[in-house]
Amino acid sequence: MSFSFDSKSGKLILLTAPSGSGKTTIARHLLQKYEELDFSVSATTREPRHYETDGKDYYFISSDEFKQRLENGEFVEHEEVYENQYYGTLQSEIERIWALGKSIVFDIDVKGAKNLKEQFGEQCLSIFIRPPSLEVLIERLTNRKTESEDSLKKRIKRVTNEMDYENYFDVVLVNDILDVALIESEHLLERFVYGGASKYHELQKAKQTRN
Repeated sequence: MSFSFDSKSGKLILLTAPSGSGKTTIARHLLQKYEELDFSVSATTREPRHYETDGKDYYFISSDEFKQRLENGEFVEHEEVYENQYYGTLQSEIERIWALGKSIVFDIDVKGAKNLKEQFGEQCLSIFIRPPSLEVLIERLTNRKTESEDSLKKRIKRVTNEMDYENYFDVVLVNDILDVALIESEHLLERFVYGGASKYHELQKAKQTRN
């Protein structure tokens, strides 16, 4: 895809993993800590869960609207994750965040991350978040109790396949002990966005001095 905006102006942090691996928790942690980041809100045709907010967690749109916007060339990437259940990243979302001068955090499925990495290359830091084992992952998904048995079976089948994709990405981060994974994700981000932890801390000191 060719972009009408300056596609070399910003950086992308792709947090990808099978469902239940903890990528959303890590994404929220990074967004809370680093003010130079903003979250890319994906569009989806699935129904919102009771705790989700339109425009914050996802843009919830109809299948017809999704297909129309796809036909209009408004998506950077998209995928039919399950039958008649689409997800995608809108070009306008990337434009919005880069216009603020911020780097973009994506909480995105494996194929979506792969597509973005292929398009944006070295502008991306792609982190595959892996659970300590497939058994632990299945246990986490089962304990969620947020979907029907049939839906859970489909999700387990999908995540089993997604575990094979880790070598496509820049870094594999094992989320066994969450606190350790959070610290490791901070180090990875600081190197990529700021050029290292020392430069990040220098930036924070400079901001404090100005204030």
